[in-house]
Amino acid sequence: MFHLEVNQLHKSYGDTKVFEGIEFGIRKGELVTLLGPSGCGKSTLLRALAGLTPVDGGQVRVAGEDITWQAPQKRGIGMVFQSYALFPNMTVWDNVAFGLKMKPQPGRELAASVQEALSLVELDGFELRYPNELSGGQRQRVALARALVVRPRILLLDEPLSALDARIRRSLRQQIREIQQRLELTTIFVTHDQEEALTMSDRVFLMNKGEIVQSGTPEQIYTQPANEFVASFIGHYNLLSPEQANRWLGGSRNAKLALRPEAIALLPQEASPPEPHLPGVIRHQQLLGNIIRYQVACEAGLLTVDVLNRSARDLLPVGRAVTLAVARDQLREVA
Repeated sequence: MFHLEVNQLHKSYGDTKVFEGIEFGIRKGELVTLLGPSGCGKSTLLRALAGLTPVDGGQVRVAGEDITWQAPQKRGIGMVFQSYALFPNMTVWDNVAFGLKMKPQPGRELAASVQEALSLVELDGFELRYPNELSGGQRQRVALARALVVRPRILLLDEPLSALDARIRRSLRQQIREIQQRLELTTIFVTHDQEEALTMSDRVFLMNKGEIVQSGTPEQIYTQPANEFVASFIGHYNLLSPEQANRWLGGSRNAKLALRPEAIALLPQEASPPEPHLPGVIRHQQLLGNIIRYQVACEAGLLTVDVLNRSARDLLPVGRAVTLAVARDQLREVA
């Protein structure tokens, strides 16, 4: 049984459709990421679940209860925004306590709940500071504590890390995941960053033009793209036309092939492996830290090849002749 069920949800602004026929279920304690390009409808869908944006039809159920038309404050849903949405004239303690003050609760219990939430996000000792005295990462942790302190049935996170630098993003997303698992909190995370989606999620719902085009585990989404859009959005796939694929691999295919850049072996020019292979020439190279990304011109077109950067000796120059090889089980047909 799903903790959150969404059935045939749709939303339009006039003649502009935002999303239509959205259906999914999320189990209790699961973290699901809504992933997709800007404008695909993922943030509007999140706001609709929170009750901040009214829908035109469909149904939202939490623990069997229909909450489709309930007011936001009655849904038991916490939300963290990209912009933090903290009160600048309130201390950290007051910002976190704000939601609890809306409910009758003894002062001793309120104080204990606030302190527990601040401890969860590792902000002990920051209670009397104001938002303008905090870093971006600290402000986002205050926003997270404010959402957690009311013990929501579901936690919604709307691109909460997009305004932070890369190092803080990596640290904070790990912290969010650890807290979510510790509390067994049903969570929906919205992002357009595929690395965040793949590293944080139990499942990923990939959206495009108001539809969920594929859902599955991070491994399924990455290794088994359902169509050309998924392959082009996830993982820098090479997309080969039927003609390109047939020149390389033989046969008479009618569908495009998707091929991950790390699935192509970059071998010396004289190599003759048993796998399908082609001669090529390196046209471009990029050093991406632990990965070297090459653009290799060959009969099948210009292909992207990712190679693990083990040492400085691994860096091949532009113009070097090479052999490209790929195992057939790494090829995937896409519509």
